[in-house]
Amino acid sequence: MKILCIGHAAYDITIPMDHFPVENTKNRVKERVECGGGPASNSAYLLGKWGMDVAFAGVVGKDLYGDRIKKEFDEIGVDTKYLEQNEAYETTSSMIIANKSAGSRTILTYRKDDMKMKPIELDFEPDVILLDGQEYELSKELLKRYPNAISIIDAGRPTDEIIELSKMVNYVVCSKEFAEEVSGIQMNYDSIETMTDLYMKLESIFHNHLVVTLESQGCLYQYENQVKLMTSIKVDAIDSTGAGDIFHGAFTYGIANGFDYEMTIKVSNIAGGLSVTKIGGRYSIPTKEEVRELCADFR
Repeated sequence: MKILCIGHAAYDITIPMDHFPVENTKNRVKERVECGGGPASNSAYLLGKWGMDVAFAGVVGKDLYGDRIKKEFDEIGVDTKYLEQNEAYETTSSMIIANKSAGSRTILTYRKDDMKMKPIELDFEPDVILLDGQEYELSKELLKRYPNAISIIDAGRPTDEIIELSKMVNYVVCSKEFAEEVSGIQMNYDSIETMTDLYMKLESIFHNHLVVTLESQGCLYQYENQVKLMTSIKVDAIDSTGAGDIFHGAFTYGIANGFDYEMTIKVSNIAGGLSVTKIGGRYSIPTKEEVRELCADFR
């Protein structure tokens, strides 16, 4: 099973703090965590860490951060043949404040608007394609070029491009923000009727398999013709950076390995939940053994 992940690659610098800083104050910190980041990039890293045959396609600068991202991928066994290092760009960078008291994160990302990958020719036929919508034109072309590949989108932002790509794939795994904006329905966790209406509205638009990730609330999905809410595992959260990316990577792992659909969602839910207990998106990816402790049937 060969997997292609295509999209956003960034370099993350995370500053853990006990509380969110007060505006117009100076704050001296004793720790920072640096690693690669980005939705499809983090998912590819998880798939490499979990032993899958995975390639990542995205663009970074030919600079220090770009070199570090490539090195991290190489060390975990991710194929970087299609990681474009372009001298015309600076590698996308994100400054992240992790508020440990709330388990939340605030992200400031710098990426030039004209940063775009060059066309690529793959030397393999992917069995699974995971995309995050960052490389819109290339993603669209690859979906058309490989119609037999199982396709999954990490639909985080409700842009026109991501909405269009979401209509082309087999699986849409989207954020609460995306679901509410596209459906026009606000999520209400106390009303299964409202959640069902939201889900069915999305299904009428995309006509494919749908999962709505709900951060600490778990995820919304359909199984055996029933819309269900799978609650998140109970953990002490300190940093939610990358939790959605990790969910998508684990979801791709389950689909690629032919897991039962509900088992795939369970594994994804556990992996995303475990990740918020550690600082740093990529460093918070759990091992398969950690997931197996909470999901005995996981392999």
